[in-house]
Amino acid sequence: MSSLSDSNVLITGAAKGIGAAVARACVGAGARVGVLDTDSGAAEALVAELGDGALALTANVSDYGEVAAAADALRAEFGPITGLVANAGIAQYALMSEGDPESWRRLLEVNVLGAAYAVRAVVGPMKEAERGHLVLMSSIAGREAWIGEPIYIASKHAMVGMGHSLRKECAEHRVGVTLVEPAIVDTPLVRSTEEGREELDRYAALDPADVGNAVVFALAQPPGVGVSEMVLRALGPEA
Repeated sequence: MSSLSDSNVLITGAAKGIGAAVARACVGAGARVGVLDTDSGAAEALVAELGDGALALTANVSDYGEVAAAADALRAEFGPITGLVANAGIAQYALMSEGDPESWRRLLEVNVLGAAYAVRAVVGPMKEAERGHLVLMSSIAGREAWIGEPIYIASKHAMVGMGHSLRKECAEHRVGVTLVEPAIVDTPLVRSTEEGREELDRYAALDPADVGNAVVFALAQPPGVGVSEMVLRALGPEA
């Protein structure tokens, strides 16, 4: 298995949690990374930790123009983008009978359109060069369902469908597509809600670094080898 020493990877939602762990793992494997986030201060702090192989990028993933501009900035700094980790996402706990419809719109814009916009910003040159790898950060919520997160679950099912379609589109161009589907991960996003904290108390959780290592495994496969889907679960009591 090759390293990432000749790779330039754009990571969305990269300043904290899973995204930051992915950035650390990629840099540790030799890649240069674009740390894209709406929180410019957190992105810059992570870049200061990662060193010269990282670039802070500020963009809202639900705005295609901002994402495309960030991708251009990364190319200008490091050269062609060879990897994407579409990680940015938000969650919401609410019953369908009680949820806020406007917050549903925001969630879908970030989780689904945000991933689509990130792919759109990088996939054309990858197909032309016949080199690249796209990682979509989905969830076991894209395979299963439960009460309390209906729109989040819908967004992750949408990402799984998009990922499988994208893989078929990209295969003839030798561009890989991987869906990464973790179970519960101990992140600031999960800990930001009472429901998330209760789940962490009840169930075994992955560390963000576990997900980062899985992403590097997918990105570091040799040319011609694709990892289409990865489901990650912590060993212990399961949700």
